[in-house]
Amino acid sequence: MGAIVPALQRLHKFIVETYLPAGRKDIAASTLPGGTAYYALAVRSSTTTDLSAKEIHETGKREVARIRKEMDAIMKQVGFEGSFPAFLQFLRTDPRFYYAKGEEILPGYRDIAKRVEPELPKLFAELPRLPYGIRDISAYQGETAEYYSPGATDGSRAGYFNAYIGNPAARPKFAMEDLLLHEAVPGHHLQIARAQEIKGLPPFRRNGRYNAYGEGWALYAESLGAELGLYTNPYSRFGQLDAEILRAVRLVVDTGMHAFGWSRAQAIDYMKENTSLVESFIEAEVDRYIVWPSQALGYKIGELKIKELRAKAQKALGAKFDIRRFHNALLDDGALPLDLLEARIDEWIKTQQLAK
Repeated sequence: MGAIVPALQRLHKFIVETYLPAGRKDIAASTLPGGTAYYALAVRSSTTTDLSAKEIHETGKREVARIRKEMDAIMKQVGFEGSFPAFLQFLRTDPRFYYAKGEEILPGYRDIAKRVEPELPKLFAELPRLPYGIRDISAYQGETAEYYSPGATDGSRAGYFNAYIGNPAARPKFAMEDLLLHEAVPGHHLQIARAQEIKGLPPFRRNGRYNAYGEGWALYAESLGAELGLYTNPYSRFGQLDAEILRAVRLVVDTGMHAFGWSRAQAIDYMKENTSLVESFIEAEVDRYIVWPSQALGYKIGELKIKELRAKAQKALGAKFDIRRFHNALLDDGALPLDLLEARIDEWIKTQQLAK
């Protein structure tokens, strides 16, 4: 300790007094040398598409407007007569929406999982065998966002949905159904475990990751809640929309900051206007987008592509469309770039059309 603590103190002093004052003040990736080309490449890598920053920015604004209309409809449904910001404040402060103790959160998630799991065969022809658990995030990690830890490819370790329970006032009950679907089943755990178990694929395919595919699938999984018997409470449905609008907002603010001159404050204000997130979380989100350009774009772009493919398959197949087989067609080649995923589904549609 006599050597470590002084060294950390010197590092802190260097960062605060020397490093940060010398840092660049501009937040946009596009203002770096070669930055415009760099950001375009980052967008292509994150989304696995050829969409431009402008196209993504406009898509985000359309999605925000669409989702806001649905959120406004729920406000009317529950009889709230105030403004959207007033409704968000109501959701943040009414004790009925929060557990009194963090220890109550994990049982809440487990109850949701027990309701979801028996319904999965309605939407999937084949399911992974690898189990998953629900546990709390280790205290040393601080107040971090929930996340999924994959299991072992050989089945020797289960997957885990890691939930934050340290501050129940920051984790509303109405957001829990949506989050369980995203991180566990039919989201990350189902998709990743299924890929790990597919026979005939090489290891790099079974364990591959593409941001737009993996996060796009998990966001699409959130939209399956009603088909799995969830979102029967209007507040839980609002929670799902609130999670979805966050991903749409990301399209706007990430491209806004890195391609269209938005300031950090402008991005924060836009997120405050359109989501129920507390300001400290919003600030952390915006800082994430600043230091990790384009990463947050894959979620919504991937989800929109999957929904587009579902609509295409339903239109082409009519009465032959089987949602269970369609979902496995999406999953059973492992993670894919979105253009290859579309080609895969186009092939699947043709085989289904020819089937008797």
